[in-house]
Amino acid sequence: MDVAIVTILSGISYGVVLFLIASGLSFVLGLMGIVNIAHGALVMAGAYLGLTVARSTGSLLLGGLCGALLAGILGLLIERGFLRKLYKSQLEQILVTFGFVYIITNIHLWVYGAWPKAAFVPASLNGGVTIGEYSFPYMRIIIIVIGIVLFPILWWLQERTKIGAIIRAGMDDPAMISAMGINLRPVNIGTFVIGACIAGFAGVVGASPLGGVNLNLGMNVIFIAIAVVVIGGMGSIQGTLVGALLIGVTQSLVGTYFSRFAIFIPYVIMIIILLFRPHGLFGKK
Repeated sequence: MDVAIVTILSGISYGVVLFLIASGLSFVLGLMGIVNIAHGALVMAGAYLGLTVARSTGSLLLGGLCGALLAGILGLLIERGFLRKLYKSQLEQILVTFGFVYIITNIHLWVYGAWPKAAFVPASLNGGVTIGEYSFPYMRIIIIVIGIVLFPILWWLQERTKIGAIIRAGMDDPAMISAMGINLRPVNIGTFVIGACIAGFAGVVGASPLGGVNLNLGMNVIFIAIAVVVIGGMGSIQGTLVGALLIGVTQSLVGTYFSRFAIFIPYVIMIIILLFRPHGLFGKK
């Protein structure tokens, strides 16, 4: 029983990290129609810089902010420099952003070398809560708390603000929004950059559930993040959270008891959901 509790809690913390990574991707897909394969590389870039800063200063918060800032800047450069000319051209989007995965990865290989980086845990967060014979790390509890704090903020921004109303309307009918004289360009830019910032922050604070940071992280997380978006439904913050937790907890349980099958879990869940709800759990037809 103790093993199951710790496993579920670990799955929730991993699910929160997936939620943070996938939330920006969900909005970008839903609002802008952009398939940004480089989103995972932004997670990696933010994680490398953030963990370096955190180790140098002893502050995980400062590291997370630096990682978010770098990811946001890279996201802005990619969107303004290239993707703004490729709206509704999904094949070109995939090719361009896939190319940025290799560019960003090789820059980090040159700067940091091929060795992976371990997660940074501040001295104040060493140790954990005892559950029977096991210990659940304080750091993972903090990750869960971050998810509890950020989810209602993101939900409020989407559902209860004017910007959120424009985003939702833009997902449904961008032509109508333009006809009403509303300029979607700054909304698109802001959505893309904020999503990139959250991804970079998630790479820093979520390094432990992600198993550390390495040069393959960008490609490893992007496909799981896409699965989260498909399961939850594009543009739905509630769906992104449910999809992320569903994958996180299920993969953690399967990894504990049937480890060889854990890698397939996100895609098996995605296939099952698509069979019964092709638009996702909370997505619109």
